[in-house]
This record gives sequence, structure tokens and C-alpha cells, in this order.
Amino acid sequence: MAQFPSRSIYEQELNTMSDSVLRLGSMVNEAIENAFMAMANRDSELAQSVINGDAEINQLRFQIEELAQKILATQQPTARDLRFIIAAIHTAVELERIGDHAAGIARIALRIQATPSTDLDLSRLPKMAHRAEDMLSKAMEAFATRDVEIANKIVRRDQKLDRHYREFFTQAMAHMSDPERAEIATYMLWVAHNLERIGDRATNIAERVIFMVTGQYTEVLEEYA
Repeated sequence: MAQFPSRSIYEQELNTMSDSVLRLGSMVNEAIENAFMAMANRDSELAQSVINGDAEINQLRFQIEELAQKILATQQPTARDLRFIIAAIHTAVELERIGDHAAGIARIALRIQATPSTDLDLSRLPKMAHRAEDMLSKAMEAFATRDVEIANKIVRRDQKLDRHYREFFTQAMAHMSDPERAEIATYMLWVAHNLERIGDRATNIAERVIFMVTGQYTEVLEEYA
């Protein structure tokens, strides 16, 4: 009879971990959106709120890891549950690092407050930001629904994000020889780099979803290379 309460607690802990990872994903996606909005609108107050909020993201990541350690130490996870726990830990780490990228964009938003406007074509940056946010949303949807098909599709969006980054990099580098435009071009290049890295980490989460469901380690990039 004693095993039933134990099993109930075990399942509750797994559900808590899943809910926490999804909540972390929502927090991080909001941080990306707010950081880019702060940069686009030169909103220092919003930028600072993103930077301050990074501590809460870090704290939740560690809470997820602590819960995972507790489950591993006190329960005997099945193979499927063990894959979920491993995937949840790695996903939380990726999300925490995406939060760092969002905070990095917010810090750039603070730095450009006093810089003049630029004739650098910035049209790719909103597209990159939207694509990065969408990739992360889809990755978290795949995690929540255990959907391998959604996870596999994320890489296609990552390839487009990489292409936008390469094109923007070429444009930004063309401004570096002009002292009056080099500073802002450098800042915008940092923003683009952070967005590109967010896409890479969303792809990493997708790979973990595939592992969680199938038990196979998959480099989804190779499938579409």
C-alpha cells in the first residue's frame, strides 16, 4: 500500500518539473521580446527590467536542476522518465543561456542611448527577432506535446535565421571603415549575433525533445545539410 502515495508524489514531481520548464520558456521568450523592443525603441527602463529579470530566470533554472537531483536520488525513474528528466535539465540550461542572450541585447539597448541614428539597413533585425522567438515557442511546444515532427521542423527556421545573420554581418562590416558609423554597426552586429545564438539554442532544445521521445541522439542539422 505504501507505494501508491510514493508513486503519486513521483508523478507530481515530474509534472512540477515539466510545468517549471514551460514557465521558464515563457519567461525567456518574454525577455527576448522585451529586450528587442527596448533596443528598437531605445527604452532604457524596459531594457533594465530585462536585465534585472535575468536573476529570476537563473533561479528557476537551478530549482529545476535541484528537483531533478531529488527525483534521481529518491525515485527509480523508468527509461522514459529518465530521458524526460535529462531532457528537462538540458532544456533548462539552454533556456537560461537564451535568457543571457536576451539580457545581452538589453545591455546593448542601454549602450546605444547616446549613439546617433544610422543608415545601416536594420530591416533584417526584426525578422531575426521574430524568427528566434517563434523557434523558441515551437521548441517549447514540441517539449510540451512530445512532438518530434515539430522539433524536426525547427532546423529549417534556424537555417533561415543563419542566412539573415550572414547577410546582416556583411552589411555591418561594410560600415566598419567609417568611424561615424562603426560604433552603432558594431552594436547592431552584437544584437544580430545574440539572435542567431538564440536560434541555435532553440535547435538544441529540439534535439533534446527528439531524444526524450525516441531515445536517439539526433543532430537535426545534418538531416537538412
